[in-house]
Amino acid sequence: MAASQSAAAASLLKRQLKEIQASKDLPGISCGLVSDSNMLEWEVMLMINDDCKYYGGGNFRARLVFPPTYPLMPPSLTFQDPIPFHPNIYENGTLCISILHPPEEDQYGYEAASERWSPVQTPETILVSTLSLFHSPNDESPANVEAARMLREEKEGKHKDFRKRVRKCVRESLGED
Repeated sequence: MAASQSAAAASLLKRQLKEIQASKDLPGISCGLVSDSNMLEWEVMLMINDDCKYYGGGNFRARLVFPPTYPLMPPSLTFQDPIPFHPNIYENGTLCISILHPPEEDQYGYEAASERWSPVQTPETILVSTLSLFHSPNDESPANVEAARMLREEKEGKHKDFRKRVRKCVRESLGED
């Protein structure tokens, strides 16, 4: 059972990877396999366009790792060094976004089941949603509490520490620091 499930996941992912690589409608997203022998682990580059208020110009590398039970269960997306300073990214690089949370009721009651993972999600929808988080960070339910606090304080006009910290991160992503 598990081997056939994994083979089905690999077959689906192979098709989805080809679609992303062939698409002209996904500016800022580049994907490939970490190893040609493993369809379940992708290397991703997210190139944030210049009109993004905080992260514009950044190039952030990440790994998208799919379980053998994909598409029934979600993959994980983990940013590689330098890890973006972002309210929705844990300090270890793991992205926290509702669509990557398992398809079950949220034990804390914060997310509706409809906001969580469902098999209609694809690597493309995950990556487009991730790009949108760079444009509109969610400071309501943060993975990085410090980043969320600094973003809120900046929105309130208290200081520009969030912007400074993020710009340093963007420079590091370009190999400038």
